[in-house]
Amino acid sequence: MNDKKVNQNQLLDGSSCVVIGGTHKGKSGKLTDINTSKTGHITITVIQENGMRFKTLAKNVEIVKKFNNATH
Repeated sequence: MNDKKVNQNQLLDGSSCVVIGGTHKGKSGKLTDINTSKTGHITITVIQENGMRFKTLAKNVEIVKKFNNATH
């Protein structure tokens, strides 16, 4: 089983992510447009830095946690 599976509670608009599976594997960007399909799959839109958008399944992404220097 994949230990890095995304929990639905981790999916927040604007969160940074990297795609770890599927057609867009290796791409990264910010999450937006989080939906649950009729079949129960969570779909998201990822906006890359260059402005390009693509849709993927939430199971194919890993949330990237950035260290915030302002709090430490």
